[in-house]
Amino acid sequence: MKAFLIDLDGVLYVDKTPIEGAKETVAMLEEKGYRYRFVSNTTSKCRSTLARFLGEMGFEIPDDHIFTPAIAAAERIRSEKDNKCFLLTREDVRRDFEEAGVPLAEEEVDFVVVGDAETDFTFDRLNRAFRLVMDGAEIIALEKDRYWMGADGLYLSAGPFVYALEYATGTLAEVVGKPSPDFFEMALAELGVLAEETAMIGDDINTDVGGAQNMDMTGILVKTGKYREEVVEYSNVIPDLILESIAELRMYL
Repeated sequence: MKAFLIDLDGVLYVDKTPIEGAKETVAMLEEKGYRYRFVSNTTSKCRSTLARFLGEMGFEIPDDHIFTPAIAAAERIRSEKDNKCFLLTREDVRRDFEEAGVPLAEEEVDFVVVGDAETDFTFDRLNRAFRLVMDGAEIIALEKDRYWMGADGLYLSAGPFVYALEYATGTLAEVVGKPSPDFFEMALAELGVLAEETAMIGDDINTDVGGAQNMDMTGILVKTGKYREEVVEYSNVIPDLILESIAELRMYL
């Protein structure tokens, strides 16, 4: 391997607690000259907030080393002139769209963007999104994960709400986060490496490992975060390597 794509939540940390040995592993990648980027389906924070959050846990990771679905979505929407979008996300994520120059609106939009809105997944907001799609807007899903691991247990992710909008409107969402090939290609292009020279490290057997393998990358699964043995057992995805945590990667470098 020449390069690594690394998930954040569940791999480097869980909630606000760093995984033991994670900081040392990132330092070793740097020391040995591996190329790496962090590819996260986190849609609760904009990129700059996420970098600051990581810094508070002791990770020195610059903004431009982090790829999130919001960054990909903003680029996707901006590629066509004068597109407007409605955000069904947390407020902090608006910054990535505003900085990219994407016009935001509550009506007459071209895209409905759905991320992890958490408490903003109210009936009123979901119904407004539903009506906008019925009026012709396209759905962009920042991610379609089913759940994520918090400090006190599992939480619903954006996926169930995206599926609800798809079902209600009969419209298929465009997924811009993992496992979207375009999302992975954006990170690979930044690194300047081929897929077969790169390994993806994540805690989701389907989104991280399966998505990476579909791109001809090596898929490495860690047993931290939302890892569940029974999910792996019944999955059609077979990881190339399973680690107790990212700290164990140092044995292979």
